[in-house]
Amino acid sequence: MSSVLLLWVLLSVICQADSVPEKPKRSALNQLTRTLLRRYDCGVRPVLNWTSPTVVYIDIILQSVLDVDGQTQKVTTSIWYRQIWKDEFLVWDPEEFDGITEISLSSDAIWVPDVIISEFVDEGKSPVIPYVYVNSSGIVKNYKPIQVVSACDLEIYAFPFDKQNCTLTFRSWLHSVNEVDLALWRSAEVIANDTREFMNDGEWELLSIPSHYWKMNLADRDYAHIQFNLLIRRRPLLYVVSVLIPSIFLMVVDVTSFYLPPNSGTRITFKTNILLGYTVFRVNMMDEIPATAIKTPLIGVFFAVCMALLVISLAKSIFVVKLLHHNEKEVKEMSISACLLDKYGSTTQTFSESLFTSVRTLDDLDQSGGYEFDLSPEADLLSLTEAQDGTPQLEKVLQEVVSLKLYLQEEENEGTAQADWLALCYKVDKFLFRIYLLILLIYSSTLLFLWSSWSSG
Repeated sequence: MSSVLLLWVLLSVICQADSVPEKPKRSALNQLTRTLLRRYDCGVRPVLNWTSPTVVYIDIILQSVLDVDGQTQKVTTSIWYRQIWKDEFLVWDPEEFDGITEISLSSDAIWVPDVIISEFVDEGKSPVIPYVYVNSSGIVKNYKPIQVVSACDLEIYAFPFDKQNCTLTFRSWLHSVNEVDLALWRSAEVIANDTREFMNDGEWELLSIPSHYWKMNLADRDYAHIQFNLLIRRRPLLYVVSVLIPSIFLMVVDVTSFYLPPNSGTRITFKTNILLGYTVFRVNMMDEIPATAIKTPLIGVFFAVCMALLVISLAKSIFVVKLLHHNEKEVKEMSISACLLDKYGSTTQTFSESLFTSVRTLDDLDQSGGYEFDLSPEADLLSLTEAQDGTPQLEKVLQEVVSLKLYLQEEENEGTAQADWLALCYKVDKFLFRIYLLILLIYSSTLLFLWSSWSSG
């Protein structure tokens, strides 16, 4: 009975032992991570010999130019940044850990070099990449995309045919070259000609990315620097079509308006409308043209000069029209006929009625055979002398005949003077137009030469 009981107890113990779950084994990756980070101090530079510098290899690939702000002198770029160095504390034998040759670790758990961009002025919208790759030899690879907002000395005088040279300088913030040194991961020639990842469909075209290594001595210590020069060029087609061509068309229309007659009021009205339209166009284009507090782009000077030429053109037309109307007023004031008209206009009989009465009287006298009149200029004084012995009515008729002759002569002289003055005004108008056209051609040729040289260069 006791043996049966003992056998039953043993079976129960065996069954309970089989029902207890077995504790899982740790994976090789987990064991490797724990082994590497068990005694790791992320605040210590990862070298076995403290006199040996840690060489950090730098490499960038420019992806796009997002924004160029001429007023604040800032450039926003998107780059693919690669940073490689050797961590002598993160070395293992792959055969001891199931052949694992590379793992990812948290960048907060290991030492990371304090490499910064000197031109960095603002925090961009860069994605956070919390991990780095480490291989069995201790090579750490820190790859991440960065949106860099950097300061740049922008030269916008040649806008929209401008080229920009913006620099990205990488350096260690605290460590000298004896502690942290920098080097290029790829050769300078390969980096300069690497444009395969750049988005070439935007406003800017990537020319090249030259780079060089240099040291800066500060407080008797040398600091390593690697500088990348981003050489970019603006594509001017959009601004030529939307800004330059409409402005040139308005100037051509203003030039053709000189063929309107200067004595008509349509020329001044037409030129005033052109000036008003150009002003509205200029205001609408304000946001399209970059501006700085120190320099003004040449296209801004172009707009200002074009507006000044339009004002000069309008002032020239007003001057010519003023000459024409000034002549008519002066001739009328100085004419003898105007004095005669004022004199006879004050009587109860108008000049036309007096003239009609005089002609009828002369006809009656001529038919009666009483008097004969010679209306030639030599007979004027004699006729008046002889008329003193005649009747008062005859004397009045003779005076009116003389006034009529003087009036007709003055009208003829006035018409000739006005024709000569009009011809002179046309010559002045043509002369001023040629001067205006010469100034416009010289200025346009200079601008075209500068813009073509900048565009081809």
